[in-house]
Amino acid sequence: MLQLLHYQKTIKKFAKSLFANLILLICLLPALNASAQQKVTIDDGVKQHIFSYNEIECLEDTNGSLQFNQVLSPQVSSQFKPSWSSTPQNYNRSSVYWYRISIKHPLNTKKNWVLEFFDQTIDDITAYIPTSSGKFEIEKLGALNKFGKRQIQHKNFVVGLNIHPPATYTYYFRIKSHQTADVIIVLRSVNWFIEYALSEYLLFGVFYGMILVFAFYNLLMFVAVRQRQYIYYILYNLSVGFYELCSDGIGYQYIWPNSPVWNEYAYGFALCSISVFALMFTNKLLFVKIKAPRLHKLINIVIGARIAFFVICFFVNKQWFNYRFLEFLPLCIAFYTGIYVYIKGYRPARFFVLGYSFLFTGFVMKLLITIGQMDLGAFSYYSLSICFILEMIFLALALSDKVRILKRQKDKAQREIIKQLKATQRLKESINTRLEEQVQERTREVLEKAGIIEKQNEDLNLVNEILQVQAADILRMNLLLEKDNLELQTGFEKVTRDRIMSAGVDFEEFSRIYPDPDSCYKFLANLKWNNGYKCHRCGNTHSFNGHVNHSRRCGKCSYEESVTVNTIFHNTRIPITKAFYMIFLVYSTNGKISSYKLSEMLSIRQSTCWAYSNRIKKLLSSRRKGVKSETNEGWSKLVLDMHEE
Repeated sequence: MLQLLHYQKTIKKFAKSLFANLILLICLLPALNASAQQKVTIDDGVKQHIFSYNEIECLEDTNGSLQFNQVLSPQVSSQFKPSWSSTPQNYNRSSVYWYRISIKHPLNTKKNWVLEFFDQTIDDITAYIPTSSGKFEIEKLGALNKFGKRQIQHKNFVVGLNIHPPATYTYYFRIKSHQTADVIIVLRSVNWFIEYALSEYLLFGVFYGMILVFAFYNLLMFVAVRQRQYIYYILYNLSVGFYELCSDGIGYQYIWPNSPVWNEYAYGFALCSISVFALMFTNKLLFVKIKAPRLHKLINIVIGARIAFFVICFFVNKQWFNYRFLEFLPLCIAFYTGIYVYIKGYRPARFFVLGYSFLFTGFVMKLLITIGQMDLGAFSYYSLSICFILEMIFLALALSDKVRILKRQKDKAQREIIKQLKATQRLKESINTRLEEQVQERTREVLEKAGIIEKQNEDLNLVNEILQVQAADILRMNLLLEKDNLELQTGFEKVTRDRIMSAGVDFEEFSRIYPDPDSCYKFLANLKWNNGYKCHRCGNTHSFNGHVNHSRRCGKCSYEESVTVNTIFHNTRIPITKAFYMIFLVYSTNGKISSYKLSEMLSIRQSTCWAYSNRIKKLLSSRRKGVKSETNEGWSKLVLDMHEE
């Protein structure tokens, strides 16, 4: 029994010792975890340092309910984990992420230092800056705050560090963003920060200056040649510039500093404009409608779908603007179209394909960087901009190459015309030479025949004497012929009047003059535009052949005028050949022919003949003087200018 009690006391002592050790281990875990984090020491010999991997520790707050004092507690602090990638991201955009870094302040540093966040699209950043007293200063940053409230007026988020007594200090950052954010934290000396910022702003000035120069140059080209492809290229370049303004924070700094809400979603409008104008430019530059009709239809469908997606995002859920990978589809379609048209033999597409290959590479690199499969450091943020510049240069070369090829074709056509004119001139000179030879030969023949003619004149004089004798007889015969001619003229006038006034001309005989509708339309066109063409809409005098035979299309406003417009034949249901014959019959009978007679002769209903002949009779009555003064085809004066009557 005593031995059992001894065992129980021993077990109790061991349990107490074990429990005490566990408590000590739990208390030491935060310290052990903190010691696992790699701290960064400030070194005046290093201009900057980018935090990555074990230098950054992360904690995901799925509910967003943690307060800073809770984060400092051992239970929560032990949950921080080192970053598994060089650039941490908020993979779950509905969560709040906490990050902490450790910086050792040395004794002999002589420089001022700042912490800078590269990604200026982060919505909200709360920085907890440690002080020498062990407390923390709180500074609010982020794209949801007005630009003027920033401590340092820079496009990126910058936090100034106070140089404390030599020690290792831990900095905490609470980050919340509706879109994927790259948490790139850089420790920089103030001198290097200013130098770097000035150089960066200079490069931005060059970049946007190039965009404006490209836009202005192509605007001048559009004014010169009036081709819409230049307008699409200008709008595409300006859209690229607008997207870069949204991405690098320059737009928020200088254009809309007091509109943080617009700053959150402006890039969505820019991306939509880039896709739409890029596809429209592709359509126009590469003649896709002619060279690849199916791709032309596909491009139009994608343009409509992209605009519809933008409208849905804007009015339904602006969070969908974050699906930037969708822009890869229009890019691939434009890239494939350029390759297809180039394979088909259109040479200007070579620069287009080369330019889009750079842009395609830039998008792929950006995608790999976003998913963490590629790390290019600071270059990651400028890779796409550089690809945009290269693409714009090669697209400009594609435009100039197209102009050069068109100029070459024009010069070739001009050379062919000059060659043809020279051949025509040689033919003309050859014909003139032959004509001169023929004239000289004819002159010799005339001179040879002159002697013969002189002899014949003598014979004619003799004949004239004989004719004078016969003149008396002819005079007597003429008197008799005059009497006969008077009688014949009376008879002939009667016969002619009978035929012209339809007494002897039937439809079959009239159809020999106008055998088919085409001959009627041809006569009507010559009659209508005998004095030249003039558009009834804009007054232009230049025209082309229309889509319908004998019609005219205005060269300025493209209004197409039928040959029957503004004539008595417009909108008539009577065949044109019979309508011609009806006008002739009414005219030749001076409007006295009845509708029953017309119906019998033309095989048309009497009511139709009555209505149409009444129109003709009214015109005949109103134009009687002008019509009857015509000696040939006076009935044709009844045809024109029906709207002026």
